[in-house]
Amino acid sequence: MAGRGGRGGWRTGLVALAAAACMLWDVSTAQTRYSVSEELKEGTRVGNIAKDLGLDVGTLKARGFRIVSGSNEPLFQVNQNDGVMYVNKKMDREEVCERSSTCLMNLKAVLEDPLEIHYVSVEIQDVNDHSPSFPENEARLEIFESALPGERFQLQAARDPDSGVYSVQQYQLSPNDHFRLEVKDRGNDGKIPILYLHKSLDKETERLHRLSLSAIDGGKPARTGTMEILVEVLDVNDNLPVFTKDSYSVLLAENSPVGTTVIQVNATDLDDGPNGDVVYSFGRNVHGNVRKLFGIDGKTGEITVKGSLDFEERDRYEIDIQASDKGTVPLKTDKSVIINVVDLNDNIPEIEVTSFSSAIPEDSKPGTTVALISVTDLDSGLNGKVICFIREDVPFTLNPSLQDNMYSVVTKSTLDREHQSHYDITVVAKDGGDSALSSEKTISVVVSDVNDNSPEFSLSPYTFYITEGNNPGASVFSVKASDADENENAHISYHVIRDGSTDNKLTSFLNINSENGDIVALKSFDFETLKTFHFHVVASDSGTPSLSSNVTVNVFILDQNDNAPVILYPVSSNGSAEGVEEIPRNVNAGHLVTKVRAYDADIGYNGWLLFSLQEVTDHSLFGLDRYTGQIRTLRSFTETDEAEHKLIILVKDNGNVSLSATATVIVKLVEPKEAFAASDVKSSTKADEDNDVTFYLMITLGSVSALFLISIIVLISMQCSKSSPDYTSKYLQETNYDGTLCHSIQYRSGDKRYMLVGPRMSIGSTIVPGSHANTLVLPDRRRGSGEVLARGAVSGIGRGGSVHLAPFTSACHNQCFVHINTNHTTGWIQYYSLIHKLHVD
Repeated sequence: MAGRGGRGGWRTGLVALAAAACMLWDVSTAQTRYSVSEELKEGTRVGNIAKDLGLDVGTLKARGFRIVSGSNEPLFQVNQNDGVMYVNKKMDREEVCERSSTCLMNLKAVLEDPLEIHYVSVEIQDVNDHSPSFPENEARLEIFESALPGERFQLQAARDPDSGVYSVQQYQLSPNDHFRLEVKDRGNDGKIPILYLHKSLDKETERLHRLSLSAIDGGKPARTGTMEILVEVLDVNDNLPVFTKDSYSVLLAENSPVGTTVIQVNATDLDDGPNGDVVYSFGRNVHGNVRKLFGIDGKTGEITVKGSLDFEERDRYEIDIQASDKGTVPLKTDKSVIINVVDLNDNIPEIEVTSFSSAIPEDSKPGTTVALISVTDLDSGLNGKVICFIREDVPFTLNPSLQDNMYSVVTKSTLDREHQSHYDITVVAKDGGDSALSSEKTISVVVSDVNDNSPEFSLSPYTFYITEGNNPGASVFSVKASDADENENAHISYHVIRDGSTDNKLTSFLNINSENGDIVALKSFDFETLKTFHFHVVASDSGTPSLSSNVTVNVFILDQNDNAPVILYPVSSNGSAEGVEEIPRNVNAGHLVTKVRAYDADIGYNGWLLFSLQEVTDHSLFGLDRYTGQIRTLRSFTETDEAEHKLIILVKDNGNVSLSATATVIVKLVEPKEAFAASDVKSSTKADEDNDVTFYLMITLGSVSALFLISIIVLISMQCSKSSPDYTSKYLQETNYDGTLCHSIQYRSGDKRYMLVGPRMSIGSTIVPGSHANTLVLPDRRRGSGEVLARGAVSGIGRGGSVHLAPFTSACHNQCFVHINTNHTTGWIQYYSLIHKLHVD
């Protein structure tokens, strides 16, 4: 028992050694090759492909290591954990490689990241799993007794699906006296058994011979198949048909139409009558598939096409043609016809995308691989020679690889997602046939974004106008930036630069919404305190690293009518706007009784004051100049006139919502002597006041005139210093000057005209001092539409040396003024027009 068990273990080891020998592999510089036997169970190890290719086993899964075979259900798979390739499906070599001596499968081992491809060949070796079989279990032969020794009769060959040594290797005939067996080797078509007449037949002695033909393959142990042969001995027909040619060979184009004549064979028989009439047929050994492709006319011997010929399936046919007479015992002769199929360009090149990266960063360097493609064409020669190219003008190109018909799609220039974010790459494969065939494959590539664009503001710089008295905490204006990138790279946040400098001290009162750029003022602005300021806003994206840009925001505060007129004269000792004036009874019409003085801290129309008599005891006695506030007599006094008159003067500005103040003037009529005495007393008490007013008036006018003159000189110097021919300045003195407060200078720069308006004193003009600015009231002198009128309000020198002039025209209403800033030595002029502009175009 022990010895028998040892012998069984030895046999088991021998079988395992033989199985291992079937899985030998070899590695070359270009390709790795394995050999396996068919009928292996699923999961059988083929080899460690990762080790044989020199790959790092630890990175196989991360790199997406896989086997690409091109079939729907792959026969092999690879374990990404250890790199071992195993059998995925039980293989039948006869199914995979039908009628092929060598069964070789070409596989691709692909690693996705980074892209890498290796070529692997697996040879499927045959095992002896099929027995030879004959098409029929019984074959009947009719042989005339006149047959001479040496005559041969071809029999049907046995078929064995196995290949190589496991196919039919020999035939054996059962022992007999009259027949021997010969075997004809047809190469790929196998061995053909031929019955050889060794001894003449005698019908009267034996009319039926039973023989047994065995087909044996080369396996160990060998497999066999058996067919019984019945030979019936017939009477004499002693001439065989003879073909007119020793051999027949023809070229036939593939895809030839059905009915096309291939060739016509011809045989003759020297016998007369039916024994000499020849009919043609295919030999017994012609395969059924061949009979589907070709047909033969039994009378004429013409061979025609019956089915579709494909060079790629088979390029050569050797067909046995049999010529037989019509004798009682027909005599037959066999002849082979060789048909060579000529290839036509009937296969379109096929493009296969082996590996593909659908998205590529826009900052990828030229030469970056996007996809790997392979091209196949089943035709031969030039018909199967394929060239590939990209049809569109795109920043991609094809690079051929070392392996035939393998290409890589790579970038040939830099990409810019903001210019184009998507490409459809059409790869064209075209063969070299006379009537070239081509195919296309479109690959869609998405260019992914990188943070290479800084935010851009819609304006630079921003200029905003805010009416004073805004509500604290309310949004006053907003800035907006855009980014050409996408997603997080285009998500913008805003913030205000607060560096603590003097110029940016107001930024502490500003707050910006980081998401939308809305800016909120935390305090209410006062035009009389602040005219303009600027600050900086930064827009930053959310990319890595973040990109940003900044913009300057200039803010101008606009005046509104928020200051009521203030009465300067008359003012009583208790602070009320009330005064007493004494005039002689003998004054004439037009006598100046007094002048009501007032000022308004606002500018423009908001600071332009108008005077009116709200209440008077006698309208025929006194008149009020609505612009100057002067009260004059309208006629001479009579004895019947009252000695005391009360005048209430209303002073109001010209804002949209007017603000006003009132002053009360009591006029007492006295005799001339008393008036002179009173005037002497008044002159002594008012001398100081008049001197002070005159002193302030002179300082104010001198300062305004000097600063305005400096601004004009600097502006003229800047214009004259420009050498460019596009900026030539021409100054014109205004010819329609009417001698009032305002005068104008026109000048031209390029194709634009500008007007400078400046102060000029006239007779009857009066300036009174104020705490912040002075209001100058002028007589009313109107001009035609389109001219600057000599009526307006001049706001005197405030902090920073600014002069504000508000010219009033019928077109401007209350929204026009010229802002002359003399803070700097060079000087600058800004022209504001919210509704209309001065008519100087």
